[in-house]
Amino acid sequence: MFQIPTKIEPAYTAGNVLTLNQQKIQPALHRGNILSVNLKETSSGHVQENPKRTQAYRHPEPAPVTPTVSSVFSAPQKHDIPVLRNVIQKGQKVRIGTVGQLPKVRVALGWNVSNPQCDIDLSAYLLDASGKVPGDDWFVFYGQTLSPDGSVALHVNGSRADREYADIDFFKLNTSIRKIVFVLTINEALERHLNFSMVKDAYIRLLDPDSGQEIYSFMLTDYYDNVTSMMLGEIYLHNTEWKFNAIGNGVARDLAGLCQLYGVETN
Repeated sequence: MFQIPTKIEPAYTAGNVLTLNQQKIQPALHRGNILSVNLKETSSGHVQENPKRTQAYRHPEPAPVTPTVSSVFSAPQKHDIPVLRNVIQKGQKVRIGTVGQLPKVRVALGWNVSNPQCDIDLSAYLLDASGKVPGDDWFVFYGQTLSPDGSVALHVNGSRADREYADIDFFKLNTSIRKIVFVLTINEALERHLNFSMVKDAYIRLLDPDSGQEIYSFMLTDYYDNVTSMMLGEIYLHNTEWKFNAIGNGVARDLAGLCQLYGVETN
């Protein structure tokens, strides 16, 4: 049984930066809270100052300033979408190589958001002929970035061109694996009432990891308000050929729900 760890350091957004600042930064002193501080110090055993002397040095109370979300920042850093050269359409299936001859592929993804609370993560599920994982640890995500056979390595910090990517070594891939599904999930979407209508510019592209040359790419076209996890694409085995399928559909599930969907038992 697999235990999904809580994401410790989510991407900073307008919402959590504001909360962080409120927790860590002492508010500016003014008449109201200076008096409160003085009273606390007096009760703790400090010598009480002459109230007239204290009053002589008291400055006029400034107008209170309430921080707003927009004053922290209005949106997460925008991701520049790379030029997509060999674009395929939703539902299109294309050949990428022959078994035993295709060595490696890089699967890279990027996106932008219209709601700054959307913190998105990439996960990939290695499935056997049953359409399920062969074991509870046969998927990669931010808490487990390497598959058990070492064939899929997830890079959550991405690259200059892409937010996150996964490198696939087909020569290391367990022979029982027939499909690898790549999913974008909004962190804590169900709790925060977030969905993919708040996401834009999402894409997936397959690259030659040595040259960086694009093999195929797919730009998401449908952003549903009832979806919290989006399957952008999958690499699958058909006879002796590895193929790529541009999916572009999703489900209303979080990471734990996705694990259940693909056969991972979690607690």
